[in-house]
Amino acid sequence: MKKLLFPLFLISMSAIPGIASAQKTGNSTGWTADNGNGTFTNPLQWGDWPDPDVIRVDDWFYMISTSMHYVPGCPIIRSKDLVNWEMAGYAVARYDEDPRYDMKGGTLYLNGSWAATIRHHNGLFYVGFCTPYGWGTEKGHFSICTAKDVKGPWTRTIFPEFLYDPGLFFDDDGRVYVVHGQGTLYLTELAADALSVKEKAVKIWQGGIKRPQGSSAPNDSYGMEGSHVYKINGYYYITNPAGGTEGWQVCLRSKSITGPYESKIIYQDESSYPNNGLHQGGLVQLKNGDWWFIIMQDRGPIGRVPHLLPVKWVDGWPILGDNGKGFVTGKKPDVGKTFAVKAPATTDEFNTTPLGLQWQWNHNPDNSKWSLTERKGYMRLHASYATNWKEARNTLTQRVQGPSSTGIVEMDIAGLKDGDIAGLGIFEEPYAFIGIRKEAAGAQLVMVNDGKVIDSIAAIAQKNIWFRAAATDKGFIASFSYSLDGKRFIPFGNQLKMGLGLPWTANRFALFNFNTITGNEGGYADFNWFHFTGGRQ
Repeated sequence: MKKLLFPLFLISMSAIPGIASAQKTGNSTGWTADNGNGTFTNPLQWGDWPDPDVIRVDDWFYMISTSMHYVPGCPIIRSKDLVNWEMAGYAVARYDEDPRYDMKGGTLYLNGSWAATIRHHNGLFYVGFCTPYGWGTEKGHFSICTAKDVKGPWTRTIFPEFLYDPGLFFDDDGRVYVVHGQGTLYLTELAADALSVKEKAVKIWQGGIKRPQGSSAPNDSYGMEGSHVYKINGYYYITNPAGGTEGWQVCLRSKSITGPYESKIIYQDESSYPNNGLHQGGLVQLKNGDWWFIIMQDRGPIGRVPHLLPVKWVDGWPILGDNGKGFVTGKKPDVGKTFAVKAPATTDEFNTTPLGLQWQWNHNPDNSKWSLTERKGYMRLHASYATNWKEARNTLTQRVQGPSSTGIVEMDIAGLKDGDIAGLGIFEEPYAFIGIRKEAAGAQLVMVNDGKVIDSIAAIAQKNIWFRAAATDKGFIASFSYSLDGKRFIPFGNQLKMGLGLPWTANRFALFNFNTITGNEGGYADFNWFHFTGGRQ
């Protein structure tokens, strides 16, 4: 069934064997790295989990990721074997420091959490991240969030200082540091509780890393960022990416945290996704002493996907993968047990509260405008005014996955009012969606691509309608269809060429309802469920 799902999107779903049962049960969670035979195949997640950092606390591994303008922020997943993961929580419930996070007076796309770092110290989880004021600026804030339980509640402290791409580190003498910066790296000492800056930043590294032989990166030398810090066998190690999308992984080491540091490229390979190297991630040690590394790879509009690489120590350096080269399939980490195949949740029946952890809002939600309890078993989205989808509050999103994935929703349109537009889309820039536009003359089916109405059908009289969006990494194409009976799906509109107009944020499935009439009191759309299918082909 998984092999047939995407290539046959142009025929009705009823013609695909087994698709009706998959739609009814919604038991597909998409990609999983576990091969079921003691091996795994990269990537760990075939979706957007950028800038990963990882720790082990007792028997659990925790990985954190960047989420930018999506809320809640700083998603955290957990695993017992580094291969099978589940959602654990978020470190940031919402952003209250600027009204534009509420889409008041503008928007804050590309802001929010960048390059999160996670550590556990004296019974507390610590998450640090930077919040730049716009793309390409050198201004913003640094934050530390703390919690006793990774599921929360979390307490956030916002620093006046801006520490870019931070790597939090607790030294064994009780001192606390952050290594940060882009190109030039700095060391800032924090107070013992890690909640304020103690000393001014000290420069510890300056200069570029020469492009390694065989790399497709266009320049000869690159600066580093994305620092993560460790102390192992008397050495301080700082891992950094360099080279961007075509990049590689660098490691610095020194006997003193202030340096001087020497450098070594510890991984450089583009074979698993040609021209796109693996770069930026973190080290973690198993109970048996083995070391592993989680590192991301840019896969265009589908996202920056994490890979798992074994680590071999050579002359005091952590060398990743197969002697610093490609590693796609291999033996799973030796954690002493075998665990069930698992992946972060995708499908949602909207039968329980709170909202499933697979979902993130575009900017802060207006909590008065959505509900899982007003109509039991449904996600109800009330409309707010917006001139276009990018300005619409309460757009509910989750990751598109590769190599192909499909999202299907059943929507009750009886509560829509004049000016409302509600449906299912693929959100980024450009975006596209299929939905219902309620007008005085009745309900109209529309497909919108890059802000333009591509096709429409007037006089949709029935109460329930089904929408489907399907995406693939083959050309980064998304297609849309609708059904009037939940069985036969009809292609509609044209294809979206998925892009990255919002840099570093991948495309997402999205449910929405907004109203385009100034001063109008919008209605509501009821989503009965969202069913996700995808995975290996």
